[in-house]
Formats: sequence, structure tokens, C-alpha cells
Amino acid sequence: MADFHQTGVITTLHRLGNQPIDLLEKQLLAHAETRPIALVLPCLYQELEGPALGGILEVLAEVRYLKQVVVSVSGTESRGEFEHFRRAFAAVRTLDDRPVTFVWNGSPQVQRIYERLRREGLDAGEDGKGRGTWLAYGYVLAADQARVLAVHDCDIRDYDRELLARLCFPTVNPNLNYEFAKGYYGRVSDRLHGRVTRLFMTPLLRAMKSVLGEIPLLAYLDSFRYPLAGECSMTTDLARINRIPSDWGLEVGMLAEVYRNCSLKRICQVEVVENYEHKHQDLSENDSSRGLHRMVTDIASSLIRNLASYGVQFDAGFLNTLISAYVRTAQDAVARYSDDAALNGLVFARHEEEVAVETFSRALRAAGLSFVRDPMGAPLISNWNRVTSALPDLLAELQEAVEEDHQEGV
Repeated sequence: MADFHQTGVITTLHRLGNQPIDLLEKQLLAHAETRPIALVLPCLYQELEGPALGGILEVLAEVRYLKQVVVSVSGTESRGEFEHFRRAFAAVRTLDDRPVTFVWNGSPQVQRIYERLRREGLDAGEDGKGRGTWLAYGYVLAADQARVLAVHDCDIRDYDRELLARLCFPTVNPNLNYEFAKGYYGRVSDRLHGRVTRLFMTPLLRAMKSVLGEIPLLAYLDSFRYPLAGECSMTTDLARINRIPSDWGLEVGMLAEVYRNCSLKRICQVEVVENYEHKHQDLSENDSSRGLHRMVTDIASSLIRNLASYGVQFDAGFLNTLISAYVRTAQDAVARYSDDAALNGLVFARHEEEVAVETFSRALRAAGLSFVRDPMGAPLISNWNRVTSALPDLLAELQEAVEEDHQEGV
């Protein structure tokens, strides 16, 4: 039997039955007349050579309900690389048969925008997915063509039309009227994947609940089946007022901002596909600046700072208690996943799972001690309302910069 249970404090939209994708897209096309959709794709230049992007482009070439497709390009060092990127997306067109728009983070025009923000005290942080996504939001707001904005990564190896359609549907359909939808899915091949969610995020949230008691933010975050998924959709009004981190804490920081800015009745999670495969990061247990080790440190830092903003006090003594509770909860999770894998005939490397928990506990300690030393830490990127209040012409400048980058390549 398919899972239809509603648990937690947000609505879960399951993948039940087999509604034909053509019917779902027909409904999206009708709703898009009053709620046009922009798709934002944060993308690294290296992903052009990866195994996933080609398949994504083939699928997007068949989609015809998107008003805009905006690709935020990072990791390009030359005009030639940028033009290579543009050529790769040539077959993707919008509802109005327009080409993809590219926001080139490395261009001189865009770098001048970042420098102007720094001078105004609105630093957008280091180059990365968070900053690139935020700038793409700004372009969508500047163009003022869309009312709904969807985001997903460019490393999805089994991408199909259903994923995008289901991701957009809750926020595009006015009869559902959600302001924010988070995608979720299974992560299984011949083994269980999703280590950061399985062995860090969920055990940490439940350890925090055991130590701190019921805190509404924790109950909310623990309601998401895959809180670290990179796939979501939202109204452009929400994109305008959300602040986001520039680092790997992006997804957690985004969920916390949505919690602040939305009614829980306007937030949902939607099962976009049955199973999902993308590139896997190295654990990097001996290098805290790379891989999952770095990712978990950033996620923990974001979570700790958000809890502190709701009055939770963190000091060295509390941190020791929390780490002990986390390790115990994570070790219990390892045992449960071991049993689950055994029943389903999956490969389960028990030692590797335990090493991951040990690595994540060190990352948690590092994040906690960093907060104790500097409670403010790296600030979130300012929301676009604040940016346009300080620099009223910046969105127009961004639009001009993007157009200039496109014209230079013609």
C-alpha cells in the first residue's frame, strides 16, 4: 500500500496512483496563465561534463509551461566557457519560445554588482550555490514575468518531467494555494544513500527535542522527510522576503526563513519521484574543509543560529550534552537502517556508517564552538526587500548586466 499518512505540522502531498504526466502538465499550463512559472537552475561549469546535465536538458526541451528558465552560472573563468554553457542549453525554450537566460556570476558586470553590495554593507558572501541562487531570484524579480519560482539542482541523474511538474503544482494551482513546497523522494540503489539526512539531520533534530523539549521550530523541521533536498518551489513574494545563507546551510536556512514568513497551512512537502539519484559527495573525515564534513558543519551552524534566534542558549556545557544525545540517537539510527537493509537485501557498510557518525559529531562540535566564540557568525544574505530599500536601482542594474553579458556573445 502506498504511504498516505499525514505526520508532522505541515501537509504532505504523496505520490499516489499514476496520473498521466500529460494531464498534469495540461493543468500546469492552464494555471500558468495567471501564475507564470520561472525555473531557476544553479549550475557549476563542471556539471557540463557530468553524467546528469545532458539528460536534464533533453527533458527540459520537452517542457512548455515555463515562462522563464534562469540558469545561474558559477565556476566559469572566461567568456569562452560562458558561451560553451549557453550553447549547451540552446534546445531549451520557454512557453513564449524564448531562450534560456543566464546569470553569469563571474562576469565583470555582475562582479561590480557584488562590489556595490559590499560597499553598502550588504555583502552577498562567497561564491557558491547560495549566492548564485539568490542572484537568480533577483533577476526573476527584476524581470517581473513570473509569480511562482521553482528551483532544482543540475546533478540529477534520473531526471524526468514528472519531477518538475509535481514540484511546481502545489504553488501554481490556485485551489491548493501553497506559498512554499519542498520536494522529497527516496534515496536507494543497491544501498541506502542520503547519509547527511539519515545520520545527521534527523538524529540531531530528535536529539535536540530530547534535550530541549518541544520547540515549534524543531517540530516543523522534523516534519520534512528530506529537509536537505535541493528541490523547492515558492511564490515570488516569498523569494523577495527570504534571507538565505551563501554556504551549505542553504536548505536549512531557507526552511527556517519560510517558517518565519509563512503560515504552516501554506507550507507543504511533495513527493516528486519515487527514487532519486545524483552525485555523491566524499565524506572527507580527515578534512573539515571539504565534502560532507564541510557540509555538515555549515548545516549545524545554520541550525544552531536559527535556534538561538528563538531564545535557545548554547554554551560549552550544553554543547557537550547535545553531542552525547546526538551520538546516541545516530547510533540507534545506524542499527535501524542496518535491519532495514538486511530485510531488503541491500548492501550496508556498518563501519562506514559509524565513521560517518563520528565525523558528523566532530563537525557538530566545531559548529557549536564556533557559535560560542562568535554568535553572529557569517550573516545571511539580505533579502531583496532590504537590498532594494538601500539600492533602489539595483534590480534594474542586474537586469542590464545580464542583458549586456548576453549581447556580448552575439
